Amino acid sequence: MTSPRRGYECGPWELRWRGLDLEELQRTESTFALSNGHIGMRGTLEEGEPRGLPGTYLNGFYEQHALPYAERGYGYPEAGQTVVNVTDGKIIRLLVQDEPLDMRYGRATTHERVLDFRSGTLRRTTDWISPTGRTVRVSSERLVSFTQRAVAAIRYEVEPLDDDVQLVVQSDLLANEPVETEAGDPRVAAALKSPLNAEFSWADGYRAVLVHHTAVSGLRMAAAMDHEIETPSGLRTRIRVEDDLARLTAAVDVPKGQRLRVTKFLGYGWSTQRSAPAVRSQVEAALAGALQTGWDGLLAEQREYLDRFWDSADVEIDGDPEMQQAVRLALFHILQAGARGENRAIPGKGLTGPGYDGHAFWDTEAFVLPVLTYTMPGAARDALLWRHSTIDKARARARQLGLRGAAFPWRSINGAECSAYWPAGTAAFHVGAAIAEATVRYLAASGDTEFDEQHGTELLLETARLWLSLGHHDQHDGFRIDGVTGPDEYSAVTDNNVYTNLMARRNLREAAAACERNPDVAAMFGVDATEIGDWRAAADAMTMPYDELLGVHPQSEGFTQHAVWDFASTPAANYPLLLHYPYFDLYRKQVVKQADLVLAMHLCGDAFTAEQKARNFAYYEAVTVRDSSLSAGTQAVLAAEVGNLDLAYDYLGEAALTDLHDLHNNVRNGLHMASLAGAWTAMVAGFGGMRDHGGRLSFAPRLPGELNRIAFRMCFRDSRFEVEIHPGETRYRLLSGSPLRLTHHGSAFELGTEPVHLPIPRLTAPPWPEHPAGRAPIRRHPERIRRNIEQES
Repeated sequence: MTSPRRGYECGPWELRWRGLDLEELQRTESTFALSNGHIGMRGTLEEGEPRGLPGTYLNGFYEQHALPYAERGYGYPEAGQTVVNVTDGKIIRLLVQDEPLDMRYGRATTHERVLDFRSGTLRRTTDWISPTGRTVRVSSERLVSFTQRAVAAIRYEVEPLDDDVQLVVQSDLLANEPVETEAGDPRVAAALKSPLNAEFSWADGYRAVLVHHTAVSGLRMAAAMDHEIETPSGLRTRIRVEDDLARLTAAVDVPKGQRLRVTKFLGYGWSTQRSAPAVRSQVEAALAGALQTGWDGLLAEQREYLDRFWDSADVEIDGDPEMQQAVRLALFHILQAGARGENRAIPGKGLTGPGYDGHAFWDTEAFVLPVLTYTMPGAARDALLWRHSTIDKARARARQLGLRGAAFPWRSINGAECSAYWPAGTAAFHVGAAIAEATVRYLAASGDTEFDEQHGTELLLETARLWLSLGHHDQHDGFRIDGVTGPDEYSAVTDNNVYTNLMARRNLREAAAACERNPDVAAMFGVDATEIGDWRAAADAMTMPYDELLGVHPQSEGFTQHAVWDFASTPAANYPLLLHYPYFDLYRKQVVKQADLVLAMHLCGDAFTAEQKARNFAYYEAVTVRDSSLSAGTQAVLAAEVGNLDLAYDYLGEAALTDLHDLHNNVRNGLHMASLAGAWTAMVAGFGGMRDHGGRLSFAPRLPGELNRIAFRMCFRDSRFEVEIHPGETRYRLLSGSPLRLTHHGSAFELGTEPVHLPIPRLTAPPWPEHPAGRAPIRRHPERIRRNIEQES
């Protein structure tokens, strides 16, 4: 049951790789990564080698370095931030009769790894014959706890298969693990070469603690390990510690038919302010809790946590087993990225790899938080709390740029801008609108009045102030916002980007409503009736360019007057374009890196007519090359809305399989969280037709011809419900909580204790749109995939 493109087997609730392919380790280490939003562990083998790219990360733990500029300019950020590969506690080396188990030597007769979406663990089984012919079976299971935030654990078992054998296990804490960096800037490489400075080390019995700090960012972290060992008699152990290494060595003779079992408990913590004794105390307390719970208890807690998640978030797909697996994998990794972030960012790669230097982008609020808001709202709240905790930095950045309010960063770990690409780091103000939109969505979906009063209103009013100071009223065009970079980075520093203007308009109106809803908060920040009136006046007068001749909205003012990129003469090897052509040429042509105007039609769809959406969608399909993984999920949503369900299904496949098929050839550096989120969005907002304009939920379900059934679950206020789409009919079912007012294809209804069955209107599909040469989405042909799966099983 092997996927046609990669060696993953197809299963509805797991990702399994059977067999050993050393060339694929760098990719599977990302897909097999475990995280809880606080700790992230790449799926490296326990033995530490062979490996593609080792990685253990603590959310928000970074080192700082100078940013490179050939020529400096006012307002350029001075310092970059890069995620640090912290102390590695995954390593458990094994020697069989003095021969190290190394998958490059000897022979593995059996080897498989399984990421289980329901148990939340990574399992491994290997039957290995040593170079001198000794055979052992190694079984391991690894978890990063959702319930005990600072804890990870590994159970490692070795069983002789042919004869009695002497086994030696070495369990490590290893700091400053050598890691290759692909950074082009030597200053970044220097910052990441031995970034952890030893401060304290201790070991006794089966337990050890290492404390380190970074030289420039001044962060302090601790890692601790403890063990339980079950074995036949005759066990000998020794523990030793150095500045960057703690190692427990256990030696024992194991008869055939018996086994050595080592359970390793790990505790991690870090702080910007606490002392070395304090962080040591923190991780030792985490270990105490883990040992009290025990391995079986941690497994039970993990399963219970995931049972609750899937009860609220599962997506079922009948008719395409590979897509079913991909969408559940996507949801599992989104959960891992945000579950226990707790006032930390959700990076663009989650905690699965060092890609993007570990930075968080607007991807979080625009793509990931919609998923969490409707499946795990507490995690969405935590992510917004992190943004709120950085608002002083955003205010300072706005002042530096000569603006009022808050200018949130394009990319960051600690909330300060650290992008050396100034058209984004200086001009991509739509980041603030995404934060405001995510705030409004969370408030509508949760009814969280405490968050509204203490955090949400401040976020909304400070982002509204930015727009009013950034734009200006023009006697001919209304309220203009000039000189900005929208979502499409192939068009930079443009005037009146439609997406930005529409999102700003919503931001201004929602800020006015929030200040009127919370007058005490408004007064605290000096917001008066005049300022609220100014916000509403700017929103009402917001410029929205339109090309009367073509009958479409230009992505930004003048965009449709640019020359169209010569797609026919662009070799396939020259994508992504930014790596092969100068930005100035991209900026002055009609070529779109990622959905921009199309994203506006999704998030601000109530600002467009159905006819405008159809014309705009067809127009931008012909110039969008999807050099960003953010694009396919959004294009799936609009393709479904305008009626092109086959195209929508192709885009769903691209979003869901970006990492499993390594479509961008960079999975070694971590998974694409926004693309994984885009798979959920394509299912729920695309084929489910879910919209939340005005804080009210509406649906316009459509079932693509490739599938027999789609069902998805959501949370709204205190209720959970399911939408089940069949050919010609949709069933809505309340799972728990109060009745809901919903809309189905424009008709309102109440969902109470009894399921509601409603017909799906007939659809006339529009003509297939043009695509740039060679850039149409890949057709997956589900029928052929199903036949292949059946034959291989």
